[in-house]
Amino acid sequence: MPDHTDDTCTAHADRVEEGHAEIRAAFSAFAGKWKLEILWLLSRRLHRFNELKRAIPGVTQHMLTQQLRELEADGMVRRTVYPEIPPRVEYEITEDARRLRPVFEAIFAWSRQRGAAGRDTDAAA
Repeated sequence: MPDHTDDTCTAHADRVEEGHAEIRAAFSAFAGKWKLEILWLLSRRLHRFNELKRAIPGVTQHMLTQQLRELEADGMVRRTVYPEIPPRVEYEITEDARRLRPVFEAIFAWSRQRGAAGRDTDAAA
């Protein structure tokens, strides 16, 4: 009797690997401790570098610069440099990244529900 498990498992493993690759690609755009917070702040309005630094407690200048560069390279943030002295640099979210707004709203709703559930659990204990 032929053994069909090898072919079936290989095909399944290929589909799983494709799914994992898609997930990894999607998550890599947000990998980084500060990227989601940066995107959320920029979804509200454009910011200058120091405004972002003040708005995100704990982020270092180096890390903020690195995260902004990665977001810019991924096409989610637009950086505009104005030829003034001293130079003025502004960051804004791109239209592509603006489509994340429903995701932010869903995360906030989940967090509020989770927080309320956590408070209910604490009160019952």
